[in-house]
Amino acid sequence: MTRSDLVVLLAERFGQLAQRDTEFAVKTILDAMSDSLARGHRIEIRGFGSFQVNRRPPRMGRNPRSGEQVLIPEKLVPHFKPGKALREGVDAHSTANKELLAAQQIQG
Repeated sequence: MTRSDLVVLLAERFGQLAQRDTEFAVKTILDAMSDSLARGHRIEIRGFGSFQVNRRPPRMGRNPRSGEQVLIPEKLVPHFKPGKALREGVDAHSTANKELLAAQQIQG
């Protein structure tokens, strides 16, 4: 699902909101989450998951063309950890799809 897909889905589900208002709401939420992570804060959405910033320490890498060793600097990267409800929901959906495919293959 893309950002624009999310905007369309929300606009359809909440008919009282104009497409423009829905787009603004999605942008506002995502911007707030980005700003919070940039400040080093952790974001937790119950039933969905949590976002936090992980530190990747500096390390030695290798330039693939020359083979020369290169120092790769420290990086701070966002990390998402799915919540229990999301993991179980995805697993249940995946299991149901596999069972449906198996039943279709048996039928011919």
